[in-house]
Amino acid sequence: MTKQNVTTLLKLNLVYTKPSNRFKGYKNIMKTPKEVKVLEQVCEEAKAKGEVTDSHINQLSEALGSRFTKAWDAVKEERVKKYVFSPSCRIVWIVVGREREYQIMPAAGFCSCDDFYFRVMDREANICYHLIAQKIADVLELYDKIEEEDRLYDCLMEEWKKVTA
Repeated sequence: MTKQNVTTLLKLNLVYTKPSNRFKGYKNIMKTPKEVKVLEQVCEEAKAKGEVTDSHINQLSEALGSRFTKAWDAVKEERVKKYVFSPSCRIVWIVVGREREYQIMPAAGFCSCDDFYFRVMDREANICYHLIAQKIADVLELYDKIEEEDRLYDCLMEEWKKVTA
């Protein structure tokens, strides 16, 4: 294993756990940031209660600041979209932002916005407001559900992949 490969792996938060040159034994050691833990905890509680309380809003506002405010506005303004394609049952999450529509991949913790690319990837921030909005909207079922046929999937994906000039 070269020094460059090790450096690349370290940048990806992967660490070698066994003393050998094989590419096995790597594990992700990235810890969940406190603000993301607060978001997850509040979402669990809100799901159980079926609502976001004033206490939840205060906790999220304190932990996430303006990112929460923007996310909460997106949820209240119904800018979170859940596309369900049939018959495949594929799901695509979209949050309508200031500039365009951003694709969210909740399981991967990914958003197609510039904030994610420039700040989250560079670790200046832990999460963008679009991901926060999707998580809250999903838990509270406060999203616009759009059902489409599979034949439109590729066309819509191309639209969502376009980058603003």
